[in-house]
Amino acid sequence: MQNQEQLGMTVNRRISVAPMMDWTDRHDRYFLRQISRHTLLYTEMVTTGAIIHGGADRHLRYDALEHPIALQLGGSNPDDLARACEIANDYAYDEINLNCGCPSDRVQNGAFGACLMATPNVVANCVKAMIGASDAPVTVKNRIGIDDQEDYPSLKRFVETVADAGCKTFIVHARKAWLNGLSPKENREVPPLKYELVYQLKQELPELEILINGGIRTLDETEEHLKQVDGVMIGREAYQNPYVLSDVDRRFYGDETPAPSRHQVVEAMLPYIDEHLKSDNGTLGHVTRHMLGLFQHMRGAKQWRRYLSENAHRKGAGVDTVREALALVSEEDAEALSA
Repeated sequence: MQNQEQLGMTVNRRISVAPMMDWTDRHDRYFLRQISRHTLLYTEMVTTGAIIHGGADRHLRYDALEHPIALQLGGSNPDDLARACEIANDYAYDEINLNCGCPSDRVQNGAFGACLMATPNVVANCVKAMIGASDAPVTVKNRIGIDDQEDYPSLKRFVETVADAGCKTFIVHARKAWLNGLSPKENREVPPLKYELVYQLKQELPELEILINGGIRTLDETEEHLKQVDGVMIGREAYQNPYVLSDVDRRFYGDETPAPSRHQVVEAMLPYIDEHLKSDNGTLGHVTRHMLGLFQHMRGAKQWRRYLSENAHRKGAGVDTVREALALVSEEDAEALSA
């Protein structure tokens, strides 16, 4: 087993895209990797039961091009989490993350996600078991608190308890989760963002790697957050407006390789799409649903979205369908408007 702290240093978490259910699947990650070479990408949350009993390859396989990539696990049983990590070792993820932030009823019923913030000792035991089993560094994603917990003391207590078990990296969604009374969607929007609590956590626990998440939409905002914390995780904006990542490599990783144009991103996806369509039950919509926001704010964006939405699920839809949609967006207009 490699040293967890040494391994953790090899993962550059300066910028990452949040794990999002039904969104950050392998097709989306492959697409985002065409836009940014360095942004850390996360899987959707995968439960320990799905890995142990539901066919690991279906849930864990990915394209090597997706690196750096982290697997997010959902669970609260240390033995099951350790077993899931052991299975995941064969897939060589760059990081294994424990979900302590999802507020959905389904997750609560499974006794994991945000409700785990009420039991930091349970999380510590889980993390200790995961570290003992994982070849990759283990991290935790959590909220600033749940329900009526006092804002900062409970957050710090949670992080310190879990850090004592060996976790050195925490990704903190700067909103509380209200487990009763708010839907998952409302929990992403209604509780106020309290970035200052995440900043305070980093100030008081400087030995830990602290990343911030929640409501971050621009790279200018990202730059401001990085003055206070070690990394920024972008969520919905990276999905709805994926080209926001196009300047990440230059701006935050010092990579001066020119970013591909939006049209070049689409062209780069065509061989992948063609290969997917040759697989069992592969449909064009599996991939293109993640690409609808590529031309966000550009002239022709609406036509692009509409054409793919209306045609991607038709019989025989393939790469030619994507090319037809692309022809509706002038490359010159797109690049001029984005300048």
